Amino acid sequence: MRGQLDLLVLKEGLCVLVIETQEISYSLQSGLAQLLAYMLAHPNGGQPCFGMLTNGASFIFVKLLPGDSPQYALSDQFDLESQQNELYPVLAIMKALAQV
Repeated sequence: MRGQLDLLVLKEGLCVLVIETQEISYSLQSGLAQLLAYMLAHPNGGQPCFGMLTNGASFIFVKLLPGDSPQYALSDQFDLESQQNELYPVLAIMKALAQV
């Protein structure tokens, strides 16, 4: 797989956040395979890796547990266009990840 990483934040060798952006017209699921490939390739393969998919209006967080049989989990989808302003939970999650 080839692609270009949009943003990678490393904290003391731990892969904290990989962000894969898509155009607003794309489903976030269209970038999931690419994001997981980036996350699987990070150098500290034994450590969990956290990622975020966004198209600018919607956000999904991803946690990858590497190993012989890697497993990942997805958060709920946060949408800026919903009745509630879901930007605050997105920022709170990013702030919590910064504390990892």
